[in-house]
Amino acid sequence: MNPQPSAPEAEPEANGAPDSAPEANAYVPPKWRTEPRFPDGPAPDPAGSHHERRIRSFQPRRSRVTTGQGEALKRLWGTWGLDIDGHEVIDLKKLFAGLPVVLEIGFGMGEATAQMAAADPSTGILAVDVHTPGQGNLLALAERGGLENVRVANGDAIILLREMLPPDSLAGLRVYFPDPWPKARHHKRRLIQPEFLALAATRMAPGAILHCATDWEPYAEQMLEVLTAQPEFENTQADGGFAPRPDFRPLTRFEGQGLDKGHVVHDLLFRRVEN
Repeated sequence: MNPQPSAPEAEPEANGAPDSAPEANAYVPPKWRTEPRFPDGPAPDPAGSHHERRIRSFQPRRSRVTTGQGEALKRLWGTWGLDIDGHEVIDLKKLFAGLPVVLEIGFGMGEATAQMAAADPSTGILAVDVHTPGQGNLLALAERGGLENVRVANGDAIILLREMLPPDSLAGLRVYFPDPWPKARHHKRRLIQPEFLALAATRMAPGAILHCATDWEPYAEQMLEVLTAQPEFENTQADGGFAPRPDFRPLTRFEGQGLDKGHVVHDLLFRRVEN
């Protein structure tokens, strides 16, 4: 699975503002934030009014959307898609017809997500990413497979967790192959950090499983360290180490490419403990 893209620490300030702006130095969003590529599809910047000057772990990518992906976005977004705008709490039971819901952060092109949804129709998957081609591809795969248990969310997973999900509402959380940010000066951008885990724990039901996977060994070691230190989680492995890849996580093309290059994939399975 392709990792969820990662983002700069903050948007640069514009050198100037349009003549109509009330302040000479008002922030002017770049065009990709304001010009919708698909008017009835995902918004270019759904939480623009909640724009925060904080270090982010993702970067929206502008890459080519195929005809099939674009058609899926136009046709299906209104039914199976949602923008993370931070304005209201999502009723997950209504959205998924009462199914337990697992949140997947960063689904790439969605092939593994579709496989997991097909293999377990009794679980809803709320799949979050900011990559438009991947959003369209997952919608197309869901339609083709008749996967009623998939919803595609567009935007910042932090805002989704913090402002749009009720406490104890998730039956699981999946973070597969996030951007490793290999340079030391960029480690602060990695998603799996104590602050993120503390937030995620408030939205996960007791007993829910946090499942991470990465083929970047230094990041795997950091994940294990911060998860082990987090009191809200406990390792499912008796030896306190990494877990074997569970059968429900498909071996993806992205992962296979890494294995061909000699990468070692590490899975981590941690359980949300009782309060």
